[in-house]
Order: sequence, then structure tokens, then C-alpha cells
Amino acid sequence: MIVTLTPNPSVDRTVEVAALLRGEVLRATGGRVDPGGKGVNVSRALAAHAVATRAVLPIGGAVGRQLVDLLEPVGIEVVQVSIHGDVRANVSVVEPDGSVTKLNELGPTLSATETAALVQATVRASGGAAWTVLSGSLPPGCPVDLYATLLSLLPGPVAVDTSGEPLGKALPARPHLVKPNREELAEVSGLPVHTVGQAVTAARSLVERGARAVLASLGADGAVLVTDTDAWFAESPVDAPISSVGAGDAALAGFLAAGGAGPEALRRALAWGSAAVRLPGSRMPGPNDLDLSAVQLAVNVPYERHLKGQ
Repeated sequence: MIVTLTPNPSVDRTVEVAALLRGEVLRATGGRVDPGGKGVNVSRALAAHAVATRAVLPIGGAVGRQLVDLLEPVGIEVVQVSIHGDVRANVSVVEPDGSVTKLNELGPTLSATETAALVQATVRASGGAAWTVLSGSLPPGCPVDLYATLLSLLPGPVAVDTSGEPLGKALPARPHLVKPNREELAEVSGLPVHTVGQAVTAARSLVERGARAVLASLGADGAVLVTDTDAWFAESPVDAPISSVGAGDAALAGFLAAGGAGPEALRRALAWGSAAVRLPGSRMPGPNDLDLSAVQLAVNVPYERHLKGQ
């Protein structure tokens, strides 16, 4: 069982357009509605591969009820924590080249009582779990050290996928894994991330601050996995990307489903993440979508390779 906590879940509407033109009236060429939030996406990806998963979610308002309804047929056990506010609704605008423009609402303000109930529900739900994933942004009202507090209470392995101050606060609490993307890695480390080598250096600085391992996704450039003794790099090029929404969450799910450590788990993460990029909206890949043979696991990390756009 892999448990996920998403303190700020959403219902995500994806709208496909021929081109995003500011100030214009655009006709959509396609679209879909999915349950959203980083931890929700991790659970959805796991469920698509028949991996047992339980999602802890604050639920309130009509959008919250819609979120539960969307998750019901997916095969995810949902632990609902009632809140007074409405769950947020987000919009992603996707262009044919895979470019995504995201409009994310702030989310409901959680009271101290609601936050405490969310913590208690997560601790109860995580009993005996192989992994607990603490994932996504924090809604208004939540203390920035929420994940650090949970790390001190959860007995099993914990992965943290967040950014900014909540990630910085979590590091001294010794998470077993953190999964920043390239921008988040640069922000929390305060170091440049223009090459694969710089990504490894930045990830190792997070290990020095407390993380036991860092899985850093580098977008189209692949990902690095860094511990205090080792570093690995893998990539899986996608010729025709459709949507990158949720690809990092799928990668984290694949990594944990493969045991959550080592180069073979990194290979699986890249297979799941690249499969998600080939799918519309925030659809999560299933077994038939994977192509493990397309993943290139480096024998030697290409430290000098410049990342795209640099």
C-alpha cells in the first residue's frame, strides 16, 4: 500500500487549443476533466498499474464532491477530511507542441482544526504503508512546516514532492526521498541548474541538508537520482509530446512502485513519466502505455551536458 496526502487537491479541466493567443476568443479543439493535485495523480498512476493506494484528501463544496465522484471508479481508496471551504478548480491550456499554460486557484483556507484533522487522518491511513507521499502545494491556512511535522509522526518511508519553503522546512526532518523538478531544485538549493552536473550538485546539497535521496526530474532532459554516495542519470526522449501535466507525478509513482531506490527504479520512473507526456491532459499511463526499452540509463553521468534551453 502506498498512501498519498494532497493538502490542496483540485478538479483539473484541460483545454486544447491550436495556439494560445492572449486577449483573443479561442475555440477549443478538445478537452477533458480529471481529478487533480500531485498526490492524487500519484495515486491515479499507481491504481492504473493495480498498485494498492490510499489518498488522504480535504473535501469540501461542490467541487470536492465532484473530485470524489471522479475518483470513485479509478480504484483508489479515498480518506475524506471534511472542510468548510470549496476544493479548487484548475485550468490547463495545452497547445499542439505540448506547451502547457496552467491557471491554478489558491485553494480553500484550512482552519487549525481542519489541518490537525488532516494530520491525524494521514498518520492513521499510513499505518503499515510501504511509502507515504506528501505532495503538492499547501493551501492557505496550513503552516509551512506541515510536511516537517508529518515527517516526525510517520513511522515508515516518506517521499516529499513540494517546493519552496515547505520543501526547505522538510529537509532537516530527514525525508527518505524528495522529488523536485528542475526549477524547484534550483530554488531550494540556491544553485544554478544549467547542466546535468549542476543538477547533481544541487541535489547533493539537499542530501547534505537532510534528504536521504533526491529524484530530480529535468523535463525533456530526463532525471537524476542522487544519494550521499551515488548519482545516476536516465532519459527517455519523446518525439511527439502531447501534455506534460502530471508527468512528474507519474514518474514518482513509477519510482515508488519499483521499490523507491536505485537505478532500476529510476528507469521505471522515466518510463512512467515519458508515457504520461504522450497522453492527453493529466491522464495517467497504464501498463500498455510503457516502453521501458526507450529509457536510456547512463553508465556514466554526463555531467557536462547542457540542459535544453540553456
